[in-house]
Amino acid sequence: MRTGILGGTFDPPHLGHLVLAAAARHTLELDRVLFIPAGDPWRKAGRRVTPAEDRLDMTRALVEGVEWAVVSDIEVRREGPSYTTETLEQLARDGGDWWFILGADALADLPHWSHPERIISAVRLAVARRPDETDGVITPALQAALPGIEARVDLVPMPRLDISSSDLRERVRDGRPTQFLLQDAVRAVIDRRGIYFDGDEDPGAPPL
Repeated sequence: MRTGILGGTFDPPHLGHLVLAAAARHTLELDRVLFIPAGDPWRKAGRRVTPAEDRLDMTRALVEGVEWAVVSDIEVRREGPSYTTETLEQLARDGGDWWFILGADALADLPHWSHPERIISAVRLAVARRPDETDGVITPALQAALPGIEARVDLVPMPRLDISSSDLRERVRDGRPTQFLLQDAVRAVIDRRGIYFDGDEDPGAPPL
């Protein structure tokens, strides 16, 4: 079994996430892609994050009808902060071939994650590369921080899509259209639960 893992806050999940997962599946000939919403994202401590159960339901709505996509609640069920290292090591123990799917920006930030050396030991990295990104994704700084990482990276060609979760949250609050950016099923969950309709956007929140 060849499995990709796409983790994130998914606040909300959107078509860009599906496109990334589909690109990794095609390039790496994956049998499935696991979408894993973070239960308690420790790197966003102090920021406003939608409750995990809401993000889990939105993610399930995102992949509804996509036969190769599976949503896992492994981090939502785990108590305490969600650490990618623990999740990947737990999944990889089941055997098979595993790829952690991420963008070039997340790869550059990887040395600041919890035990990144254990991440690249447990799984390979499927790194999205957009057509306008001409610089190498593996920088000297990254190699110095994580020796041998270049042997653990597979590049995934992906089109550039200017879709962000923070923009979608603002669109919902402002009453602007989200059609063709959000799956209709995801928007239905948002409307039914009243997610994003009140409160102020956290100005420090990252774009994804």
